[in-house]
Amino acid sequence: MTGGTREESVQPNGGIEHACGVIALECDDPGDAGYWTRVAAARERSSAGFALVFFSSARFAPGMVTSALSQACPGLRYAACSTAGEITRSGISEGNLIVILFPAARFRIAAHRISDIRRAGMERIVAQVGEAKRSFVAPGSAVRISNTFALCLIDGLSFAEESVTAALHWGLDDIPLLGGSAGDDMRFGETTLILDGEPASDAALLVLVETQVPFHIFKTDNFVPTPDKLVVTRSDPDRRIVHEFNAAPAAQEYARVIGMDPQSLSPMSFASHPLVVRVGGEYYCRSVQKMNPDGSLSFFCAIDDGIVMTVAEPAGMTRTTRAAFDAVRERIGGIDFVLGFDCVLRRIDARNRQVTHRIAAIYHENKVIGFNTYGEQYLSMHLNQTFTGIAFGLGESDRSGP
Repeated sequence: MTGGTREESVQPNGGIEHACGVIALECDDPGDAGYWTRVAAARERSSAGFALVFFSSARFAPGMVTSALSQACPGLRYAACSTAGEITRSGISEGNLIVILFPAARFRIAAHRISDIRRAGMERIVAQVGEAKRSFVAPGSAVRISNTFALCLIDGLSFAEESVTAALHWGLDDIPLLGGSAGDDMRFGETTLILDGEPASDAALLVLVETQVPFHIFKTDNFVPTPDKLVVTRSDPDRRIVHEFNAAPAAQEYARVIGMDPQSLSPMSFASHPLVVRVGGEYYCRSVQKMNPDGSLSFFCAIDDGIVMTVAEPAGMTRTTRAAFDAVRERIGGIDFVLGFDCVLRRIDARNRQVTHRIAAIYHENKVIGFNTYGEQYLSMHLNQTFTGIAFGLGESDRSGP
């Protein structure tokens, strides 16, 4: 593998080629047949051995994606997932398809499916991940753990992200993990994961990557705890539903604490007033997904009776996001591009606070490609209302990790 310091360039096929040879192509029109011709040309140019595909299932049917990609790039291995919005070089938007091609000369990649994650159990997942790791990092091979990371794409409606993320982290041991939960354009019906043309739900995809390209895994959030507390007094943990806070109907009590009419609660309300729990001295988001007809609240993360939640207020999204990217750039000496997993509630909150254009500008400056999630994975944690990303630097290095 050889180094490089050239800037990204726009290719004749319409894709963006980064210094490391990765090419990203986006499409916002399901009827654009020429898009797949451009993908095929980019694959040939980059000698891609693997692709990541993020798509809006409301506009790009999973069957169409698999069929078109297999015809355009026969034999190309890929992992794909449906989204709740996309981050493209054109901005933060919805209704897109993104194909990211990784050149085989600079990225060694293997992908695995973990099925039936609602019932798989930690022991089985740890065993599967351990076997995948052993196959990827074979004894006596030239692969270095410091040059290896793992991506995970998980069914965002499985109610299993916490246990799956913990099992993946345990099985991977010293390989850092990050990723995002698949979405379905805020319909909350069914998400789709695809590995090499085979779609699935109730599943997770594990992608192992070894590269000499320098990288750094990071996360950023922007919520500040308030004094207001909500104690879960009645819940359905299996379905992540809270029926009561402080012995009162959940939506009614939540609305009272944030000073709103329960009938006015919406995704915008949940994004502007997230709930957090304190673990080991740090606060982690437990975001509300939706209000149900019976006045209960569905969550994106695990909940249970007795959990004490703190009402938080997002503050300074532009400032904290910029500071996070500045720190990453300083650490790796220049950003080639960032693969990003951004909670859909951050997008909603940015829109509510009228800072979407500022956040989009930061993503554009730092060459972010990715999607809006129903949850984010970072090392051993499943998170909400967070941006997790992996930044690739210019040149070669063995620096890595969080």
